[in-house]
Amino acid sequence: MKVNLERIEQTIADTRDRLLVKAVLSGDGRSFAILCSLYRKRISAMGRSFLKNEEDADDFVQSVMEKTFKSLHQFKGESSFSTWLTKIAYNTAINAANRRKEYEPIANEEGIKSRTLTPEENQINEATKEAVREAVKELPEKYGICIELYFFYDNSYEEICSITGLNMNTVKSHIFRAKKILREKLKEFYGK
Repeated sequence: MKVNLERIEQTIADTRDRLLVKAVLSGDGRSFAILCSLYRKRISAMGRSFLKNEEDADDFVQSVMEKTFKSLHQFKGESSFSTWLTKIAYNTAINAANRRKEYEPIANEEGIKSRTLTPEENQINEATKEAVREAVKELPEKYGICIELYFFYDNSYEEICSITGLNMNTVKSHIFRAKKILREKLKEFYGK
């Protein structure tokens, strides 16, 4: 029997988040502070991606957390808390970006998931990440958002549909087309 550690970790995180939400709704403000600390980095990265500056990203995080707190009673647990929170952040970012008409891919978030690498692996990994970041920046925005949520945040198609409000076929199509474009761009980068 093969144990799927990622699935177990996700189940533990989902259970932890649901318990924290329940505690917040019962009046425990410290539990909301814990939720904020768990997801601050993810939300901040999205803010930097859309708003392009650290100061605005800090304001963005504050805004998302305020909206989350005010809407917490609406969280029904039908998706993971991280998906629900990412949807709030995404909608807030889209609104802010529409006002500013600026966008930079989410791929700039560092360390969402990491493992211990050798110095050589780190160097190769960083060069590859930079090549992918540059290629993603050149994608049409509608493809870029879907591919970033899929690859950089490990969201499933269903979660991307929930976050973006797009239907399943559109999400699949955007990711398929983004992969095709990225494949060609990365071939150019690596000269193959």
